[in-house]
Amino acid sequence: MRLLLTSDTHLPTRARHVPPPLLAAMDRADVVLHAGDWTDIATLELFTARARRLIAVHGNNDGPGLRARLPEIAHAELAGLRFTVVHETGPARGREERCAERFPSTDVLVFGHSHIPWDTTAPGGLRLLNPGSPTDRRRQPYRTYMTARADGGELTEVTLHRIEAAAAR
Repeated sequence: MRLLLTSDTHLPTRARHVPPPLLAAMDRADVVLHAGDWTDIATLELFTARARRLIAVHGNNDGPGLRARLPEIAHAELAGLRFTVVHETGPARGREERCAERFPSTDVLVFGHSHIPWDTTAPGGLRLLNPGSPTDRRRQPYRTYMTARADGGELTEVTLHRIEAAAAR
């Protein structure tokens, strides 16, 4: 099962449109996981129409319209793995232990908020993934998203993809 992980699209404030590389990755994915901060209902509608399956949450910058349509936390079982999607996980210091305690029944936690890519494994095996942002790099060198494969209870081929500046506008 091919997965696309993204977050913090912040449209139309950080970019005018979804970057073409992210759209192409969405077309190849079996499941898209979005960890919030859409800021725009039209972007949610685009993802809903285009993704084969969308698992998504709202973020701290999402207004009432998005909050009415999206949960704060989403759970899904995909290819034998238990996924949780949430926008915020708090400070980087202590994140693995805090999230393992908060989500004891989760194998993979997808989160956003910081725009900083993150890929670690907590003691006990919880995998934490933040795909960064495809539109707002903040202090990072690139705009980013992630892809991965989930098959038979295993998460493999976790890849952080860079979006060049020209494609992100």
